[in-house]
Amino acid sequence: MKVLVLGAGVIGVSAAYELAGAGHEVVVLERQPGPGLETSYANAGEVSPGYSAPWAGPGVPLKAIKWLAMHHRPLVIRPNIDWSMIRWSLAMLRNCTAARYRINKTRMVRLAEYSRDSLRALRAATGIAYDERTRGTLQLFRTQKQFDGSASDIAVLRESGVAFELLDRAGCLRHEPALGRVQEKFVGGLLLPGDETGDCHRFTQRLAELAQQRGVDFRFETTIRAIGRSGDRISGVTTDGGIVAADAYLVALGSYSPLLLAPIGVRIPVYPVKGYSITVPISDAVGAPESTVMDETHKVAVTRLGDRIRAGGTAELAGYTLRLHDARRKTLVHVVNDLFPDGGDINRAEFWCGLRPMTPDGTPVIGATAIGNLFLATGHGTLGWTMAAGTARVMADVISGRSAGIALDGLTIARYRDAVRAG
Repeated sequence: MKVLVLGAGVIGVSAAYELAGAGHEVVVLERQPGPGLETSYANAGEVSPGYSAPWAGPGVPLKAIKWLAMHHRPLVIRPNIDWSMIRWSLAMLRNCTAARYRINKTRMVRLAEYSRDSLRALRAATGIAYDERTRGTLQLFRTQKQFDGSASDIAVLRESGVAFELLDRAGCLRHEPALGRVQEKFVGGLLLPGDETGDCHRFTQRLAELAQQRGVDFRFETTIRAIGRSGDRISGVTTDGGIVAADAYLVALGSYSPLLLAPIGVRIPVYPVKGYSITVPISDAVGAPESTVMDETHKVAVTRLGDRIRAGGTAELAGYTLRLHDARRKTLVHVVNDLFPDGGDINRAEFWCGLRPMTPDGTPVIGATAIGNLFLATGHGTLGWTMAAGTARVMADVISGRSAGIALDGLTIARYRDAVRAG
């Protein structure tokens, strides 16, 4: 079967690789000159099933007000009349209950754990290297209130069988010795030892090379104009180079997915939430993080990627603009300097931003649709890197007509009422 994959980020490339391994003829369309050059380019570097959680949760509306008032605030809302953002925000608020949080987190952890295991299997089978480390994530609590508030997350982790360890200050220092230089700034942390780190961009590039060896046809610098629908089937994809037809179509366009899907009557509540990062050369290896430290106060992850430190964070609601705001750079610089003051050469930091495709419930939209040959793999938010390998395996199974390796209830478009209009 010929499968057309739209998008060559980490999700699209991973899916193309698995689909080719399942025996399909695979074509990938991508507007950039290479793979992984948009949201996959400089994300925080975390493969974090243990930290997989929806942003919508009990207490978040009140926290959001406090975040907006912070000098180094983790949440930014650019005022504009954007009805998509308003609808998405209202839907997110409806998910800010303890019951919905528990359901959504359980769904996310299910896919994330499967994905982490799939990534390990892929690494063992191919020897792919991408500055990976398998030393876990440390969620760092600066206050006793944060430490005590971890109980609800721990309950879900325990229920889902995710390994964790609640650490006092001394325990944090055993895991991240460089924090000894600033130990007065935190009280403890939550260690998620099953988490990993790695350079998503390098991974995507190298997996694309392996996919090409499997026969995948990557068509870069190809702009997708529209998806054609005829009744309950997709008839082809219009590009700046003409119409490309296939037997099955997989949309993996991240934040841009809803823009192409809406004209054919498929509506998914995915909204672009901008995130920022800085990449800093390590100047003192002893003063740098060993793995990932998540600053719970500023919602910034600081990760070691080979000879670099990557700090990523901020949730900015501003539509599809990729404008870089210096205030966000200052926040990232502040966190790196505050926790790892001797670790990197901050004057050589590379500043970047990308658009995370967020759903209001935090859970991605993967699997089949009511349109017979249309499949979706989008809405992964901050967890595209974490969930890529597992999503790819699921999509290869679903498109091939096989049973997926995990239950898909709550992960597909079926959870949204009236998501697809009749053609």
